[in-house]
Amino acid sequence: MPTTLADPLDAALLGEATQVHTRSIDRFARAHDASHYLLIPDAVLSPADAEGVARAFTAVRAAGRTMTFRSGGTSLSGQSVSGDILVDTRSHFRDIAVENGGASVRVGPGATVRQVNTRLIRHGRKLGPDPASEIACTIGGVVANNSSGMACGITENSYQTIESMLIVLPSGTILDTAHPEANAVLRTAEPELADGLLALRARLLADEEHVAFLRQQFSMKNTMGYGLNALLDFDDPVRIVEHLIIGSEGTLAFVAEARFRTIEVRPSIATGLLVFETLSDAMGALPALTGLGLATIELLDAASLRVAQGLSDVPVTIAEIEVVDHAALLVEVHARNEDSLADARAIAQAHFDALPLAVAPRLTTDAAERAALWHVRKGLYTAVAGARPSGTTALLEDIVVPVDRLLVTCERLIELFTEHGYEGSVIFGHAKDGNVHFLLNERFDDPESVARYRRFTDDLVELVLGQHGSLKAEHGTGRIMAPFVRRQYGDALTDMMWEIKRLFDPGLILNPGVVLSDDPDSYLKDLKRVPTVESEVDRCVECGYCEPTCPSKSITLTPRQRIVIRRDMAWAEEQGDTELLAELRSDYDYEGVQTCAVDGMCGVACPVDINTGDLVRRLRAEESSKLEDAVWDAAAKGWGAVTRVGGTALTFAAAMPAPLVQGVTQLGRAVLGADTVPLYDGGLPRGGTKAPAAQNPADARAVFFGACIGTMFGAEGHGEGSRDAVRALLDRAGIAVVIPEDTGGMCCGTPWKSKGHLAGYDRMTQRVLSSLWAASRHGELPVVCDAASCTEGLHTMLAKSVAEYPEYAALVIEDATTYIAREVLPRVTVSAKLGSVAVHPTCSTTALGATGALTEIAAAVASDVFVPDGWGCCAFAGDRGMLHPELTASATEVESAEVRAAEADRGGFDAFVSANRTCEIGMTRATGQPYRHVVEVLEELTRG
Repeated sequence: MPTTLADPLDAALLGEATQVHTRSIDRFARAHDASHYLLIPDAVLSPADAEGVARAFTAVRAAGRTMTFRSGGTSLSGQSVSGDILVDTRSHFRDIAVENGGASVRVGPGATVRQVNTRLIRHGRKLGPDPASEIACTIGGVVANNSSGMACGITENSYQTIESMLIVLPSGTILDTAHPEANAVLRTAEPELADGLLALRARLLADEEHVAFLRQQFSMKNTMGYGLNALLDFDDPVRIVEHLIIGSEGTLAFVAEARFRTIEVRPSIATGLLVFETLSDAMGALPALTGLGLATIELLDAASLRVAQGLSDVPVTIAEIEVVDHAALLVEVHARNEDSLADARAIAQAHFDALPLAVAPRLTTDAAERAALWHVRKGLYTAVAGARPSGTTALLEDIVVPVDRLLVTCERLIELFTEHGYEGSVIFGHAKDGNVHFLLNERFDDPESVARYRRFTDDLVELVLGQHGSLKAEHGTGRIMAPFVRRQYGDALTDMMWEIKRLFDPGLILNPGVVLSDDPDSYLKDLKRVPTVESEVDRCVECGYCEPTCPSKSITLTPRQRIVIRRDMAWAEEQGDTELLAELRSDYDYEGVQTCAVDGMCGVACPVDINTGDLVRRLRAEESSKLEDAVWDAAAKGWGAVTRVGGTALTFAAAMPAPLVQGVTQLGRAVLGADTVPLYDGGLPRGGTKAPAAQNPADARAVFFGACIGTMFGAEGHGEGSRDAVRALLDRAGIAVVIPEDTGGMCCGTPWKSKGHLAGYDRMTQRVLSSLWAASRHGELPVVCDAASCTEGLHTMLAKSVAEYPEYAALVIEDATTYIAREVLPRVTVSAKLGSVAVHPTCSTTALGATGALTEIAAAVASDVFVPDGWGCCAFAGDRGMLHPELTASATEVESAEVRAAEADRGGFDAFVSANRTCEIGMTRATGQPYRHVVEVLEELTRG
C-alpha cells in the first residue's frame, strides 16, 4: 500500500477551510470504528461548516469518487468506514444551543449525547434517544442510525423528537427545514426529489398489503433499510425528506444541524432485579410488567447471570443463585418527585410480590445498590468482550421481534449458539421492546471461522424473519445486513428504497455498500483484522468510548487510535510492507507517545478497563536510554535536593526577562529534543517553599504527605500554597498530624512512572510506602495528600505493591479535598462567602471520586459555583504541558472558552479553583486567570 498519495480531490473545489489529511497515520487512525469491518480511506476531509460539505460533494463528484461520513465511530454495523473519501464530522460541528428553557435544543452532528444532556439537565430535560454509547456517540450518528436505547423505545427516538434539520443534499443544496418557505426552496432546487417522493407515497398508499406490512414492521424498533414509514406518516415533501434521512446512515444527505424536542427528566428512580426460575416465566410476566409503565425492563438470560456471578461486586440476589435455566429482568420506576415515586413503587412492588420469582423482589433507591445492579447489566459486555481470546473480534448484535415472539426467539437463539460452537455467548437487552442483543467472539483471519459465521447468519436471518421481526433494531443496517434487506422487505419495497436512493443521490456517491447492497456476500468482505500486539491493549474492542475525554483528541491521536495504529503496524510488518511500517513508526513517536498525557481518563471510560497510558508508559520505558534511566534513578536517591534546585531555578527565572529564559530553553530543546527539555514561559510561577519539618504527636489523627510540587512550584500570586493551607486548616480544626521524616525527599512516583523510568520508580515506591507505613502506625492513621494527582499516584503505587507487601493493604490514602470536606468543614466557619467561583475538576479528582468534595468546598466558600460543562483534563500532566505546550492549549480550548463566556455573563469570578498545582498552572496559562487550590481559598476565608 502506498504511504504517500497524490491529492485525490481538486483543492480549489474543496476550498481553503476544509482540511485534507493524507498521511498514512491520519488515514489509518480514522479508518477504525466499533464495527468488525475495516477499509482504509484514500483521504480524510474535515470540513468546517455546511458550505464546506456542499463543496466536498462537488469535489467528490467531479473526481468520480465516493464519500462516507464518520463522526464518533461507535457504530457497530460498518456504516462509517470507507476505502475512498472519508469525511470527519466530529472535528467541527460541535455547537449546542439550548432554547425555549430547555424544551428544544439545536445540535451539531459532532457533539456527543452526553455533552448535550449535560447542558439540558440544568433545565430538567434530556434528549429522547438514549443509546448505551452516549458517552461517545455523536448526534450525527444518532440521527443517521435512528438510535434508541433502554428507555426511549419508538416514541422518543430521533424520528419522533426531531423538530427540524439543516441538511446538505448531494447536489450541494443546503436546506433548513425550519424555514417557513422550506417546501418552496426544495421544489425550486430539487424538483425531481420533491415530486418523486410524493409519487412514491401515492404508489405505496395504493397497496394495502404493503402498507399493513410496513405498519407492522415499524410498530417495533426497526433500523433495517430506509424508513419507508415516512411515506406513510407525512404528506409534506420536506417532512418526508427529514424523516427518510433519519436512519439512512449517511447514504442520502448530510445533517449539519439537528433540532430536537427534548424530554422531561424524571429524577426520582427505584431499581430492582426480578429473578425467575426460567426464561419462560420471565417472558410470561413481561406483558403485565410492560403495562405497569416501567421505564426500563432489561433481560438477562441464564448465561448472562453466570457471567455476572464472576463480577467483583455482584449483588447478593445473583451471587446466591445456583443458575440453571434462570432469567432476570432489571426494572426501573421513574417519577417526577419522591411522592410520585412512592406511589408508583408501591404499585409495582405489589405486582412483583405476586410473580413466580426465585428471589424475593425489592426496589431500591440507594445509589450504591442501584449502581451495582446496573453494573451487572453493563458489565456483561466488559466481562465477555474483555476475556475473549487475543486476535478475535467481539460482535455485539441486535434483533427485534414482536414481544409475544421473544421467548421462542431467545430459546432458538441459544440453540444456535450451541449448534455453531459459539461458547460463552450471552443474551440481554430491552425486553419491553422485544429487542435483544447478543455477543459473539469470532476470528475473521480464519476461513473456517468465516464460514461458520456465514452459516450462523443464515440461520439467524431465517429465525428473525420467521418470527416477523427485523434483523436490525437499533444498530443500523450498515454493511452487515445490507444484503438481507431484500429478504426482509421483498422485491417491491426494496426496489422502492433504491428509487429513494437515486432520487437523493443520483450519482451514488454517498456511502456505497451501506443500507442497500446487491452483492449477497458483501457482509463477508472487508472484515477487520485484529492482530495480537500488546497485553495492555489486546482486549480493546475499538468502541471509541475513550475518545471524548482524551486531552490529545483534537491535536494528535485518541486512545483508540493509539491502539489501532499499533495493530496496523503489526499488520504492515506481517505483510512485509516496510515502507508503510516505517512511516507509521516515524509519526507515531510524536502522535502516539510524546503527546499522550497518560492521565488515565480513558481507563475510566473504557468498558473493558484499558488505560492506554499503561501502554504509552511502557513504550517510553523501552525508548529511554540507559543514561536517562541512570539520571532519573539518581534523582530518586536525592529527590529533596532535586526539587529544591528546580524551585530555585524557577525563582531565578522569574526574576529574569522571560524572553531570555525562553530562548535558552528553546535552544536546549533544539539540541536535546522537545520531549526532553521543558519550554519555559513567563506564565510559570516562581519556585515553591521548603517541605514541612517532621513531627509525630501522640494525639495525631492523620498523616500529612505534602506533595513535592509545592517545593518545585510556588503558589499563585502571593498565596501560601496548598501544603501550608492544608496544615493551617487542620490546626484550625484541632486535628494533629504526623509528618514523616524526609518528606521533602519523597514523591508519589508519577515523574518516573509517566516517563517509563522504572528503576527510579521502584526505588521511590519502596522509600515512600515504608515511610508511610511507619508514619501511619501500621495503617492506623489515614494518609492525607494535598495534590489530587499525587494522591492518585500514591494509590497507584500502593496498588502495585500490595502483592509483594500485603500488609500495606491496610494503608488508607486520601486526597485533602475529601478529608477536609468531611473532617474540617464542620469545624470551621467561613467569615464571608465569595460571590462566585469557577471550578476546574481534574482527571485525578475524577479517578479518586473526589470531584464532589472539590465542589462541596467550593460551595462552602462561594454562593455561585460554576463548573464548566466542557471541562476536561488540562494535559499539563506533570511536565507534559511544559514539554508540549501545544497539547495543553488544545486540551483546554473548549473549557477556557466556556470559562471566559461565563465570566463575561457574571461580570467576573471572585476566584478560580482546582485541586492540583500543575493543573492550576495549566488552567492559568489557558485562561489568563489565577487558578489556586480550593483549600487555599477556604483557609483564607476561615481565619479568625
